[in-house]
Amino acid sequence: MIRDNQKFNETIQPNSAFLKQLKYKLPEFFSKEGNFNLDKFKSELQEHNISELKDGYQLDFIGKDYARRQAGEMPSTVIVPDKEQNNGEGKNSENLFFTGDNLEVLRHLQTAYANKVDVIYIDPPYNTGQDEFAYPDSFEYSDSQLEDMFGLDDDQLMRLKSIQGKSSHSAWLTFMYPRLQLAKHLLKRTGVIFISIDDNEDGNLKEICDEIFGESNFLAQVVWERAYAPINLKKNFSPSHDYMLVYGRDANVIETNGIMRTADTDSSYGNLDNDPRGEWRPDNLSVGPAIKANIYPITIPSGRVVEPPAGRSWSLSQKAFRERLADNRIWFGKNGDAVPSMKRFKSELRKSGVTPMTVWKYKEVGHSQEATQQLQKLMGDKKYFAYPKPVKLVQRAIQLYSDEDSIIMDFFAGSGTTAEAVMQQNVADGGRRKYILVQLPEKTYIDRNGKKVPTKGGRAAFEDGFMSIDEISRERIRRAVKKIREDNDLTLPEGFDGSFKHYRVVKPTQQTLDDIEDFNPEGTALFTNMVEGFSSQSLDVAGNASGEDTIMTTWFAKDGYSFDADIKRVNFAGYQGLVVDDNRLYLIREGWGAENTKVLLNKLGTHQLDLQSVVIFGYSFNIAELRELENGLKQLENKVELQKRY
Repeated sequence: MIRDNQKFNETIQPNSAFLKQLKYKLPEFFSKEGNFNLDKFKSELQEHNISELKDGYQLDFIGKDYARRQAGEMPSTVIVPDKEQNNGEGKNSENLFFTGDNLEVLRHLQTAYANKVDVIYIDPPYNTGQDEFAYPDSFEYSDSQLEDMFGLDDDQLMRLKSIQGKSSHSAWLTFMYPRLQLAKHLLKRTGVIFISIDDNEDGNLKEICDEIFGESNFLAQVVWERAYAPINLKKNFSPSHDYMLVYGRDANVIETNGIMRTADTDSSYGNLDNDPRGEWRPDNLSVGPAIKANIYPITIPSGRVVEPPAGRSWSLSQKAFRERLADNRIWFGKNGDAVPSMKRFKSELRKSGVTPMTVWKYKEVGHSQEATQQLQKLMGDKKYFAYPKPVKLVQRAIQLYSDEDSIIMDFFAGSGTTAEAVMQQNVADGGRRKYILVQLPEKTYIDRNGKKVPTKGGRAAFEDGFMSIDEISRERIRRAVKKIREDNDLTLPEGFDGSFKHYRVVKPTQQTLDDIEDFNPEGTALFTNMVEGFSSQSLDVAGNASGEDTIMTTWFAKDGYSFDADIKRVNFAGYQGLVVDDNRLYLIREGWGAENTKVLLNKLGTHQLDLQSVVIFGYSFNIAELRELENGLKQLENKVELQKRY
């Protein structure tokens, strides 16, 4: 588990994640040794489909190779289930809330949620040069290892390490790059990501998104009008907007649902000439820039001759115009003296709704002050967050690119706005969307000489008993659920999911890491309580999870199972094994012996069990037990794979 991942990470190079994806998509260009055949690849490219420019523009920054390497690493943490929450109010929920470093959570989810997420919305820390961001990821390698990994000299190494704890552009980009790279792998082919950002990193974010998602998959740069009045204390300009960069996994197959139609959006439709086809509205017939062939005179019913305005042309060719005129689809005004316009019938509107524009007004999706006030009211008139996003803003992003059964993700969960937006959209259209939220347990206090002192922005939360941001997020979700139920008591969709399962992603203790380092798989002795070292009590987190619970949950994610996979406990002469999907057996606890192997082989031989693999927690087996199990499985008529994990 941890040891296997550590060994794997030692071999990772900056391009390892890219090569893994390439091998998945183009296996024919790799040798059996796993080497990429560049000559074969070049020979398959057509002459005019490749660029010969060798010095093309790209964004480089201190830490880029390190960030690329991070995207290919395996997790160095474990997933600890919150048994109290998950067996209590969250028992039947399919929503997930992870407390932990989002980079580690994204690594854990690479198998179980690859190509499954429909919409990602994130509101990462803005790099304003103030207190919002400082590079938090630690360099977990020695100086000599870093120099060897990236071919650095001493000066280059010093520059790389200089970003630690800093808020420079390079530090912010190094922080964001691996997270976006891993997020991309979770998106469906039709999936879309929305990233909120301001002017400080907007340009740089666009560059790394072009590199990660591809320039052709850029969908929009939405301008959100976040303020409705100027701040007069500003010296030059008072910013009134933020951005949302929108990228798709594959723009060729992505199509928006459109903005949901309302009475306001349809209010412009009428039937001025009693057309039997129903309500319609006039649409401008001229377009720009001008198309020369579509510049021609039109004689209107009053006798006037009109042409398109300067620099513009008609949107229809002369032939198409005559066809629309014959079909009574051209409108010249009540008196027949107006410039011609096209009749757009309400009945012919795309069922999906109104095509969104790239400026989102605060009257439609809310503004910052409104979001702050609404959250403050929800949390008992307490202000815990300075700049939460409006629920309506995130809800629109969700509505535009999700269907009723979609998975929505936010790995900078903050106040939990995305969870409420998902639930509100489910109420609006009867959907069953599920969310995955991730939030770092940022403390609301600092430890000063053994005394807890509230942080600059955490005083209100600390005084109300919230020790970390993730606690506030989960409480906000619970309060939002309560309000949604009160507001929609009789109209909640069937099966409305108003809870979540909770998991903590944490590093093993130093003692456990030391035991892992000292363990000899070929030895005869076992470490005692190696499984227990992964319990919530040993890891000093709440939740009442056993070590077996933690190991099993971590392996579920690794092996691609959902977090509510069906587990069957099977008795092997007093030893409890865990069978998942009726084809994989997990043996985690200590105490396995010859009698247990005999019972397992008998169940397999008589087809009481039909397994494809047996997965063992290597620290719980001594060499003699392991070899006996291994030899027994090899003798079976139906091959059963044995996987040893450390």
